[in-house]
Amino acid sequence: MDVLLDDELLELQRIIAEGLLTPVFQPIIDFRVRALLGYEALIRGPEGSPLQFPDQLFAAARRHALSSALEHACREASLRAFAAQKLAGRLFLNVTPGCLLDEKMMNGHTRDLLTELGIAPNRVVIELTENQQITDMPGIQEALLHYRGRGFQIAIDDLGEGFANLRMWSELRPEFVKIDKHFVYGIADDRIKFHFVRAMQDLAEICNALLVAEGIERPEDFNCIRDMGIACGQGYFIARPALRPARQLSGEVMAALSRQHVSLTPMLAGQSKAPTARSLLKPIPSVAQDATNALVIARFEADPELDVLPVVHDGIPIGMINRHSMIDRFARPFRKELFGRKSCELFMDHAPLIVDQHATVQELAMMLALAPKRYLSDGFIVTGDGVYLGIGSGHDLIATITEMQISAARYANPLTQLPGNVPINEHVDQMLRNNCNFFAAYIDIDNFKPYNDSFGYRRGDDVIHALGRLCCEVTDQREDFVGHIGGDDFFIVFQSADWEMRCWQLCSLFADAINSLMSPEERAHGGYMAENRRGELGFQALPTLSIGAVRVGPGECESHREVAAAASAAKKQAKKKSRNQFSETLGSSLFIDRRRPGAGEPENLLARALN
Repeated sequence: MDVLLDDELLELQRIIAEGLLTPVFQPIIDFRVRALLGYEALIRGPEGSPLQFPDQLFAAARRHALSSALEHACREASLRAFAAQKLAGRLFLNVTPGCLLDEKMMNGHTRDLLTELGIAPNRVVIELTENQQITDMPGIQEALLHYRGRGFQIAIDDLGEGFANLRMWSELRPEFVKIDKHFVYGIADDRIKFHFVRAMQDLAEICNALLVAEGIERPEDFNCIRDMGIACGQGYFIARPALRPARQLSGEVMAALSRQHVSLTPMLAGQSKAPTARSLLKPIPSVAQDATNALVIARFEADPELDVLPVVHDGIPIGMINRHSMIDRFARPFRKELFGRKSCELFMDHAPLIVDQHATVQELAMMLALAPKRYLSDGFIVTGDGVYLGIGSGHDLIATITEMQISAARYANPLTQLPGNVPINEHVDQMLRNNCNFFAAYIDIDNFKPYNDSFGYRRGDDVIHALGRLCCEVTDQREDFVGHIGGDDFFIVFQSADWEMRCWQLCSLFADAINSLMSPEERAHGGYMAENRRGELGFQALPTLSIGAVRVGPGECESHREVAAAASAAKKQAKKKSRNQFSETLGSSLFIDRRRPGAGEPENLLARALN
């Protein structure tokens, strides 16, 4: 056993001393801009060595107290390979908490290495790995404060595993949080995983952190993560780790990003007309990577309105030069003589904000809110399929967002804050344009006016609030759209295959909500005594629901008006059913328009009705 350990130690020492570590890089996608955010560096030992794979390599380092030496060697190898390949975007470097506290990590060696390699610190993300427990939290916080002060960003790895827990998140306040692959694999088919990740997303918004979903291996999980609004992702479906990684997204990934999809959280002023980055861009001619600083200065002097210049290599943007920063540097003595003939790459920002032309202004606003302040003044580079198109300014984005917010306030229902008539109509029209199959459901509360008159408008508003909340609960946030027409009328556009079951679930939950507002005696009798419109005291039934639904297939309707008319007619039929001779036993009712193509077989409403 001792001989084996001795051999292992010698092999580990050889690997570190001779620089035999090989970094591979796995791309990380930024869903918001449909482009690569950067790469995570992963380490491999020499091929054929017993320490070739990272698990054996790092386990051996722990056994022989060489973890710190190995991590330093890994960090240097990764940075040198990243710089040698001139990879774009950010570099995620795995660091254990113990190494973060090592004096060698903070002695200036990393800073000197970055300067030598021409890598700006703001392109490096220190990713705290989960395989070591943190015992010195104050020390870690002090160390991270040191690195943040120099421009580095922080990520915690594998949320849900090891030390990377909610307490760590709340105390370290990382810029990135990686979701453990356990919660990502199969998320499209697992409601529990979906809600776990949704909760993480809510926390990320509060903490101003970006989520990175790890382990995306299936296209359906890719689509689910993207449609949820998770910022970033990585996994085999996007790209496998490679010695020379992809610099652009594959055709399969681009096809998945471009698939037909109707937003389920549309801007209240109308998602179909939402401005994108393309609508904000200005086609400013770029400068080449090998352009001299003197040429850049001349461009700025020739155009007083030009605030930034993009640097492009073979059509791909690689940096941004800020006018004021550049001129300020060259205003100092002898700067033109020293640097005028050198490449503009020397003074450019190597990590500009690059967005796809299809990114919405909401996504842009969120990116700028979470990014360093300089991005607001520098603006952003707009690309199409990764190729440079133009520049967008933060000023124009703020003006557009302000206009949208004013417009949105006019279109939200003031009681429930759900989308009102205008966004409902625009959403339906967008579904029609996309040739989507969907079911439109018109929901109305029966016996609501007597209830409102008897118990007051505050209790009436509580009922409407409850119905709005329940509509959101029973629908699939990835598929279905909920709108509030006004009063006690709601409208749902279902894309869920099990939409009918969801309607009946809504009826059941609404009955429970109404019962919770009534006295035991009123619940037992299914109603209450109150005056009718003629002032006569009589029995009033408890509020129930009437739901009229209609299937809409490609080409069956030309506009939202036809869909609304068909759904309204179906709702009237549902109300008739609830008022017939069986009304005391039917309760809530659902009517499906069977006359339309593909509406399905007639259903037995009496058998399906809820008490």
